Amino acid sequence: MSTTGASADPLTALAALPGVAESVESVRKAVDRVYGHRIMRRRSNEITSEAALRGARGSAALSGADWALEEVRRRADFSGDDGARTVGAALRLTAEAGQLLSIWRQSPLRVLARLHLVAAADPDPRVGRPRQDGEGVEEPLVELPLPDPAELSGRLEGLSELIVAGSSAPALVTAAVVHGELLALRPFVSHNGLVARAAQRIVLVGSGLDPKAICPAEVGHAELGRAGYVAALEGYVSGTPEGMAAWIAHCAKAVELGVRESTAVCEALQRGAA
Repeated sequence: MSTTGASADPLTALAALPGVAESVESVRKAVDRVYGHRIMRRRSNEITSEAALRGARGSAALSGADWALEEVRRRADFSGDDGARTVGAALRLTAEAGQLLSIWRQSPLRVLARLHLVAAADPDPRVGRPRQDGEGVEEPLVELPLPDPAELSGRLEGLSELIVAGSSAPALVTAAVVHGELLALRPFVSHNGLVARAAQRIVLVGSGLDPKAICPAEVGHAELGRAGYVAALEGYVSGTPEGMAAWIAHCAKAVELGVRESTAVCEALQRGAA
């Protein structure tokens, strides 16, 4: 991660970049609105379940398995082709993420290893540990230059230290950095996009911004499109203030679109109850 300024907390420095405060405020207002919806008082568990399903579908779409929501809902067997396995991995990660909230702040690298194990569901010895010399990466979306294992190790440790130390930066900024850094590093031999988006979910939920997990940013990322996602990531990888701010803004828009999705679910449930 590249940041500007000499702040001891680079996340706080990122939060001070032009336009970031506006993105943070816009997300906060959107989240507050959906949490204030009258249906949330009685049926929040249903909203959470539906958001998880839609978030998993969105994450899988970004990894090349763009299935209709009803197909994801209907299917019971995800052991078939590559697309089915990708959707199955996304669903498993969404379910697992909620079990790892208490561990994340103490041992983020342990959580990332667990997420990769869950996503891969494979006895391959490379699963659940950072890639080593000579090991490539299967990532269907991101084709940016791949950091070597030495750089990967140092940057993963730096990211872990940031998370464990804590920050006064807004949750949106932390989530965007975790997401962007994992995509830039692609620490595992497979499923890095799915893992990065699951880690973003953990940050947004664990921070208290979205404690009931009803704002699926993965939906928004998918709606914004694969090309836009990669272009925004290139801004993050550039390390420039403009590029970093653009990535954070892209992540903010994704959360807002996730809020819109869950608001529509709330409205549908309310109509059904009327």
